[in-house]
Amino acid sequence: MKNQIEIKKVINPFNKQIEVSGDKSISIRCVLLASQAIGKSKIYNLLESEDVINSLKAIKRLGISYKKMGKYYEICGYGINSYQTKKKLTINAGNSGTLARLILGLLVDSKNEVKIIGDKSLSNRDFSRITNPLKLFGANILSKKDTLPVKILGSEFLRPIKYKENLGSAQCKSSVLLAALKTPGITKVLAKKSRDHTELMFKHLKIPIKIINKNYYDIIEINGPHNFQGFEYKVPADISSSSFFIVLALLSKKSQVVLKNVNVNNSRTGIIKILNRMNAKIILKNKKIYNGERIADIVVKSQNNLRGIDCPKNLNSSAIDEFLVIFLAAAKAKGVSSFKDLSELNKKESPRLEIAIDILNQIGIKFTRKKDNIKIYGNPNLKLSGKYIIKGFKKDHRVFMMSCIAALTFGGHWKINDKNSIKTSFPSYIKLLKKLGAKIIDKSQ
Repeated sequence: MKNQIEIKKVINPFNKQIEVSGDKSISIRCVLLASQAIGKSKIYNLLESEDVINSLKAIKRLGISYKKMGKYYEICGYGINSYQTKKKLTINAGNSGTLARLILGLLVDSKNEVKIIGDKSLSNRDFSRITNPLKLFGANILSKKDTLPVKILGSEFLRPIKYKENLGSAQCKSSVLLAALKTPGITKVLAKKSRDHTELMFKHLKIPIKIINKNYYDIIEINGPHNFQGFEYKVPADISSSSFFIVLALLSKKSQVVLKNVNVNNSRTGIIKILNRMNAKIILKNKKIYNGERIADIVVKSQNNLRGIDCPKNLNSSAIDEFLVIFLAAAKAKGVSSFKDLSELNKKESPRLEIAIDILNQIGIKFTRKKDNIKIYGNPNLKLSGKYIIKGFKKDHRVFMMSCIAALTFGGHWKINDKNSIKTSFPSYIKLLKKLGAKIIDKSQ
């Protein structure tokens, strides 16, 4: 079958050092903020995935020029009123929820109607969580089923809002903050804890932002409108992409991997905190701060004595994209692992909780599920020998990557469809697996 890979054996022991691709969340934010800056911005180590390329295409359609200059991308903006919204303008976000939702925040002052569309997967995702607060600013928004396509016509009379973000969604929070950047007055956001890359970039760019950190939420104030100058930024390695190699090393015999220059921002390290509670003993070395982001090398060694845990709910938002591989670690742990309130997993590129349960069931892992809660009964001696076909997961890149790790650590004969799904976030994924010694047969060649 085209666009399929085959894995027939577990990976041999390895001891390697690798660097994964640039952080996708930060890459998209760099592109969008550079498009609103005054002057030229230089972005180094920009992730060259479909989601980020679509972000570059989007700003180009809005009148912003960019070009690749060797090791960096140069983007030329003209301030917070940079965008030229021609009549009947359509922007295709592809598979990127981050792009679609964040750029809507930057279009609250658009002078002509702009239509945002996406692929089939993205077009099934809820956009009311974005359109409802943006309407409060004064933007005119039309969406028939609270999904894409979304049409937005900005307002000349934007007004600041008070908004409570209780989903723990960094995309929702960031969209509101970007809209506030263009709005006269002080916008106040009470936000459940989630990734804070937008806030850190605002601080780096000296955009007036005030943040009060509480245990489970943040109080954020933006004083707009505010212009800022072009900037330079080197995008660190992505911890979401790194997570697959973390679990691969953890579950492989006599193996170790060092992941270089990874973003270990507190809002992103839920996977490390969860796995270390399971006795993983993951270590951070060469720690430093870069533009507010915490960067470090992640050292992971194989661990034969993982323990089941009762995962604290407050770690969910900082590990939401990594739960698929966390479930694999739980499957090999001694005892029961309990995870609660995972409804956000089903609001991603695919219904990830449902698909994870299907895969666990297919490979014979005992579990119980009650609504959005799941208990996984680990088996430290798990070794598979059957044949497994992974398909029908709506081309979700993380499901594909998780399935590769299961095949390389649990054994068995696996056929995994939709290899091209990794182009959205991590095009070099298979190449790096092979660098560690994985034997992967590409059936599409």
